[in-house]
Amino acid sequence: MFQFFTNVTIDGFPLWIVLLLCVGVFLASFMDAIAGGGGIISVPSYLIAFSGLPAYYALGTNKLSAAIGTVFSTGRFIKNGYVNWRLFAPSIFLALLGSMVGTWLQLHTPDQILKYLLLAVLPVVAFVTLRTREWPDEPGDLPFGRQAAIVWAGALVIGAYDGYYGPGTGTFLMLIFIRLAKLDTRHAAGGVKVINLSSNLGSLFTALLAGKVFIGVGLTAAVASIAGHYIGAGLAIKNGSRIVRPAVILVLLLLTCKVGSELLFPEFWN
Repeated sequence: MFQFFTNVTIDGFPLWIVLLLCVGVFLASFMDAIAGGGGIISVPSYLIAFSGLPAYYALGTNKLSAAIGTVFSTGRFIKNGYVNWRLFAPSIFLALLGSMVGTWLQLHTPDQILKYLLLAVLPVVAFVTLRTREWPDEPGDLPFGRQAAIVWAGALVIGAYDGYYGPGTGTFLMLIFIRLAKLDTRHAAGGVKVINLSSNLGSLFTALLAGKVFIGVGLTAAVASIAGHYIGAGLAIKNGSRIVRPAVILVLLLLTCKVGSELLFPEFWN
């Protein structure tokens, strides 16, 4: 039996490595469907599985499984009526525009600048999240014009962050949509999924053109991603703030650890 798992390969990787990778992808997708930030788990999982290869392959293959999985969680939110297209259709374009600007900035500035800034900002964001005990299951009272301005500005700015660095993008969008735009937890999560799906598909297309995707591994991991996204989205829709708030706190803590490890152990991430 052990020989089967070692002799059978997918894109040259032993089956047992791909199956272990699927466990990480499932956990990442489950968390991503609820509160965003799945890349904090899935990217290190791919980096470990693809040890010895350039990080571009890990990032590109991760986008394949993530994009396919996100289709299912996004579809579940849309099916249940938790996507306000009047707000989020323009947000898709703005997030993509912001991502392009962020990628351009990444090529012209050291990424350590953003990482040190994040180390200062993340504990503050986590503190505010912990202090605010009530996460709304009903929308707040905010004029549409002001709400739209906040949502669209958030999509543009966090889209730029996604292009520049990336991890925690969905979590930051959740916090903006709930705290500032006064959306209820379920509609905020639905909007985040639409934006994340758009950015994932854009990144995946670029990675495929560059030949930086192991398609066999990505499609296998996509099965785990679909399961994680589908189950996570169902829990978020059913439980609302009761499950989303603790998941957001967990993402913020994991993101702080990730940023710190990148500064202390850059050789692992490059």
